[in-house]
Amino acid sequence: MRFALHVPNFAEPGEMVEMGVVAEASGWDGFLLWDHLFAGPDFPVPIADPWVVLGGLAARTNRISLGTAVTPLARRRPQKIARESVTVDQLSGGRMLLGVGLGNPPDDEYGAFGESTDLHVIAARLDEALEVITGLWSGQPFDHNGEHFTVRGAQFLPAPLQQPRIPIWVACQIPNRAPLARAARWDGVILAAMTDEGRCGITRCRRSGRGGR
Repeated sequence: MRFALHVPNFAEPGEMVEMGVVAEASGWDGFLLWDHLFAGPDFPVPIADPWVVLGGLAARTNRISLGTAVTPLARRRPQKIARESVTVDQLSGGRMLLGVGLGNPPDDEYGAFGESTDLHVIAARLDEALEVITGLWSGQPFDHNGEHFTVRGAQFLPAPLQQPRIPIWVACQIPNRAPLARAARWDGVILAAMTDEGRCGITRCRRSGRGGR
């Protein structure tokens, strides 16, 4: 059993780096950051960019796993996430974990910046973004022509230190089954709450044979 801190990125950047350093010294196994841009119009607080903080932590720590929990991929450019995650993986000696999800609440994550809050659109962009990211992680020339993203002859080097790739964990709120099925296609699930229904859902996904890629 391993234990990680799941930390809101609602703080000054330096405070977040120091928190991660203390977490490692205190024996924690992981330090996973939220990835919010905006906390809503009624909650004006300092917010640190998680990717910049993770880069600092990669240089300041030696053992603890580092990652996001979770990055809303539908509002990020997948090519940028591919670069950022590999950079953290390289700097940390292979300790990066990419947690992804739809992003909640949609009105703050998307609507505040003029983007669609339609969860079907957001989910489709998330799934396609994962295809792009893993293709770019391969280190080989990569092409993609999808509904939301296009890549022509891009080759991203270096590849991740972790092979066959950086682990991908997917967020899920029970009783929503579509995100749980998505998680079963990758490496892990980040549950908003662990209930008996959640345990049964995980068991069903395992029995379906849709294991991680």
